Amino acid sequence: MRRFARVRAVFGVLAVSVGLSACAATPAPPVAGDGPVVAFYGDSYTLGTGASDPSLRWSSIVSAARGWREFNPSVNGLGFVNNRATTGEGDLPEQIIAQDPEVVFVTMGLNDNFSFDRAGDRIHLAIRDDLTRLREALPDARFVVVEPFWYTAERPNSLDTITGWVQEEADAIGADWIPGASRWLDGHYARDADSWMAADGLHPSDVGYAEMAKRMDAALRALDPAL
Repeated sequence: MRRFARVRAVFGVLAVSVGLSACAATPAPPVAGDGPVVAFYGDSYTLGTGASDPSLRWSSIVSAARGWREFNPSVNGLGFVNNRATTGEGDLPEQIIAQDPEVVFVTMGLNDNFSFDRAGDRIHLAIRDDLTRLREALPDARFVVVEPFWYTAERPNSLDTITGWVQEEADAIGADWIPGASRWLDGHYARDADSWMAADGLHPSDVGYAEMAKRMDAALRALDPAL
């Protein structure tokens, strides 16, 4: 757990310095085309930090393969509570609602582990509030909620707690649930011989995102109905 604490401090600094400023940025519009608009609500692992090009992040690979018009306003360091610059007007759920997507992916929760000790109750409530708000505003959309991603072999107890809360609220809104995503990089972290991580040791590389896309593709095909 000592390594987790050290990396948590580094990751937290990155989240504060990058994530808050990114919240003010205007997201790119959905990809042009005739396919359905599919929105992604996530952090740096969905934004594609560490990839050499945005087209190589897992969300873009999966979207391109399905002809989806990707809308991805994800933000570095973002959590349901962690580095949340605003709640309500201007936040990511509002931006997603404005696009009226047919499908919404929620891939949040990793960064809230860094706020858990001081904000556990707030995190639980924020998960419920975000998912309920999205469902009420987008009653006809299909929701896909993904187990929070993770980035080291060391796993804090908070990770299982937050994952349980996210799954609970996903069930409450009738969302599809993608389990196991926190293990998708197991054996390929920064210290592993066959690492799939970028030079910063915190985010996936192009190889890592390609492997995440393979796993996401398989998980989506296994849903009923498949996506």
